Amino acid sequence: MNDMALVRLPSEEEVTAFWEDGVVCLRGVLDPVFVLGMAPAVDRLVRESIGGTMYDMSAMGAEIASTGGDVLTGGRQGRGRFVSGTDHWRVDADCRAFALNPSIGEIVARLLRSHKVNLWEDSVLVKEPDTAERTAWHQDLSYFHVSGEQVCTTWIPLDVADAETGAMSFVRGSHRWQGQYRPNWFVSNLPMPGTEGEVIPDIEALAAAGEVQLLRFDLGPGDMTVHHSRTLHAAGGNLSPDRRRRAISLRYCGADAVYHFRPGAPRKPHHEFVREGDILDSPDCPVVWPA
Repeated sequence: MNDMALVRLPSEEEVTAFWEDGVVCLRGVLDPVFVLGMAPAVDRLVRESIGGTMYDMSAMGAEIASTGGDVLTGGRQGRGRFVSGTDHWRVDADCRAFALNPSIGEIVARLLRSHKVNLWEDSVLVKEPDTAERTAWHQDLSYFHVSGEQVCTTWIPLDVADAETGAMSFVRGSHRWQGQYRPNWFVSNLPMPGTEGEVIPDIEALAAAGEVQLLRFDLGPGDMTVHHSRTLHAAGGNLSPDRRRRAISLRYCGADAVYHFRPGAPRKPHHEFVREGDILDSPDCPVVWPA
């Protein structure tokens, strides 16, 4: 991969937009060659790691539907599939180099206004052509065993992401809403059992009534979105007959983040060795910036 990842840092206007809106679109901040250098690693994970660090979300949806649960397909039967996973950086050298890249860490540090940045996890998300499953509205913090204001998610596309292929949408300003929402299964609004919090409201109905504003950005390689961990967001299925939608999502924490365990949310193996309120600095949550 090309080590010259950074094209530019966020402007002060973009930093302000992140904190005001809960999300910002950063166009042309990364070298597209650097981003596309991850395509072989992503394709390798899709090909070889289902059942390991990658999960077939379409198959999960079918299992939920078989028990009477509602799955977000809009009644469509697609020939494609939605696959995703986390913590590839622990087992794949290319993913590790990408997730720990200090240039991405510096972008995040600028947005979070933090003097340091830790990696929480990485994720690969792929929707193949004609994938019916939408991604449910959710709030990332509900899945993270961490608390703090300086917690965010980056979304870096390897393909053009637009309304047809399943670009993400965000509820503007929802990071400032009170309360926490229960985590769901991503392809269904069904909450994970044993979790706490409120049920996510009907965002489409609220948007149709003019009570919330939705933001969606068409992206290409070199662009990225960064959203606050409390910002509600979702994505469509991939309705394109021939275009893939591959993306890498990196989740980072700033200096104010500490461990905070949430009942029912999936835990990582190292969580049995940390305590409530511990700082993140460790080989399991490495400091990405400053390098």
